[in-house]
Amino acid sequence: MTFQQLIQQGIPTELPQTKPYEPQINHAPKRKEILNEEEKKLALKNALRYFEPKFHAELLPEFREELEKYGRIYMYRFRPDYEMYARPISEYPGNSLQAKSIMLMIQNNLSYAVAQHPHELITYGGNGAVFQNWAQYLLTMKYLSEMTDEQTLVMYSGHPMGLFPSHKDAPRVVVTNGMVIPNYSKPDDWEKFNALGVSQYGQMTAGSYMYIGPQGIVHGTTITVLNAFRKIKKSPKGGLFVTSGLGGMSGAQPKAGNIAGCITVCAEVNPKITKIRHEQKWVDEIHENLDELIARVRKAQENEETVSLAYLGNVVEVWEKFDQENLKIDIGSDQTSLHNPWAGGYYPVGISFEDSNKMMAENPELFKEKVQGSLRRHAAAINKHTSKGTYFFDYGNAFLLECSRAGANVLSENPTLGREFKFPSYVQDIMGPMCFDYGFGPFRWVCASGKPEDLQKTDDIACEVLEELMKNSPEEIQQQMQDNITWIKGAQENNLVVGSQARILYADAEGRMKIAEKFNQAIKNGEIGPVVLGRDHHDVSGTDSPYRETSNIYDGSRFTADMAIHNVIGDSFRGATWVSIHNGGGVGWGEVINGGFGMLLDGSEDADRRLKSMLFWDVNNGISRRSWARNEGAIFAIKRAMEAEPNLKVTLPNFVDESLF
Repeated sequence: MTFQQLIQQGIPTELPQTKPYEPQINHAPKRKEILNEEEKKLALKNALRYFEPKFHAELLPEFREELEKYGRIYMYRFRPDYEMYARPISEYPGNSLQAKSIMLMIQNNLSYAVAQHPHELITYGGNGAVFQNWAQYLLTMKYLSEMTDEQTLVMYSGHPMGLFPSHKDAPRVVVTNGMVIPNYSKPDDWEKFNALGVSQYGQMTAGSYMYIGPQGIVHGTTITVLNAFRKIKKSPKGGLFVTSGLGGMSGAQPKAGNIAGCITVCAEVNPKITKIRHEQKWVDEIHENLDELIARVRKAQENEETVSLAYLGNVVEVWEKFDQENLKIDIGSDQTSLHNPWAGGYYPVGISFEDSNKMMAENPELFKEKVQGSLRRHAAAINKHTSKGTYFFDYGNAFLLECSRAGANVLSENPTLGREFKFPSYVQDIMGPMCFDYGFGPFRWVCASGKPEDLQKTDDIACEVLEELMKNSPEEIQQQMQDNITWIKGAQENNLVVGSQARILYADAEGRMKIAEKFNQAIKNGEIGPVVLGRDHHDVSGTDSPYRETSNIYDGSRFTADMAIHNVIGDSFRGATWVSIHNGGGVGWGEVINGGFGMLLDGSEDADRRLKSMLFWDVNNGISRRSWARNEGAIFAIKRAMEAEPNLKVTLPNFVDESLF
């Protein structure tokens, strides 16, 4: 069968051969056993409902073995034989160009070049899934190949509920992930619901089909590192940045450090992913000996080098050894997956990678004790460095939250609402006041033709638009504009494309709309092929996350999620091609609600109308909420937006004279 026929077939009418387990692939760790015998039976029945009864007798023992061996039913047998990658949009079967663009993005999320655990359908973060099993993938792709522009596909945590009649301006796909009742949103609840096959953790852009490889986090981390050095009034040249994690998202850190121009030391316990990042040239050197690492860092400091050094080992050892050797760390952070601390997101110091994987599955309570002990040591070592002048920030991975739960010394001596910890979130100090409040966030696009020359043309268009906008931009946003012009000019030479021909930059509503409008015109003129617009959920409006995206909101509303819900509803009726809303993402299940969108530009007048309506709302919804919280940058930005759009009328806050109290 051809690729197109295999897509249209969906779940095969005859059982494919079983597939051997491929140890060379980076696989998800075994999930802990959480189901009782009755629940295991229910999980198996839930899995078998995708298949005709005549296959149940053969599939039942196989699925039972997967559940026992891996803690989940992935249905490996049904993994497609064709290569998984984002093909040019013209190669997908179907009746709707919009649906084809979604198929392209799904395959990009599952590409071996992009996905962290491709055989388990996990894109990044250790558990950020596109689907729960391969039957869901096959069925979803079949539905998309049949869809017309008068239908909408409804997705329930990876499960394709079906095609429903709608209309051309409705989203082609509506995605939800992990949207459980709030009182059932603890980590063990996720483990149980996921094992049962009824819910999944979509992370941010994994379960919303909008991940573009590490490029997105490279850009965000570059901006963060540059601004962190600005905050301490030091040039990145010769400056030392210490952090940890080389996984699906965290692997971007050394590359970002190189672009920012500093020395980066990034620790990682997984030899396989460390080797991959080195082969990809995302990290310059690998070191396994701490004394050799110390000597190499000192040399780099003396010569003011720009270099990234991976330490194959535990980051706690790095912080402690650098303290003993009195090695000055300028800025520090952590990007291990502490949203998922008990299932491979964070590895305890003093225990090997292999033994840790065994312990987390076989003795989860002991593993939890070891992780929390390690976090206490980790925080203690960081405290020693910050007392010497290191600027440490939480990189939105729930590091400080989990440290506090472990009893580590991370709480502020004089806590205030929104400032419970002695160290800030990077959003509190950097991204929030410098970017999000002004409407600047991670706007991204994918050239659906798959042609590198199309990406070059879109880069040129985006740069021209930003340079023109900067001429008349107010002083308050000049730095943001210049950082992104510099970024887009250097994007090609930094070889940031992994998977699809994609790009990201930080832009405000005006910039996003004008860039998109120019793209659509270029498509209409036949200069480039169709373009998929999107963004990271980590943005101005899409995410309510009290310890990350909304951590610089101090009116008491940071634990509310109205903004994210309004955002996805507003995007859906303003013309998004697909929309998504998730529980969890970045900081963990039950800790955040986040939403996103995808939009296909095809050169049509409809696309031009939709992009102007939707992108304006997608940004200004969040600026409005931030301005109501009395954030001065957001008040400036929303007043500017109201001047540009007479139909926008936003409630502004009045300030209270503190002396009245």
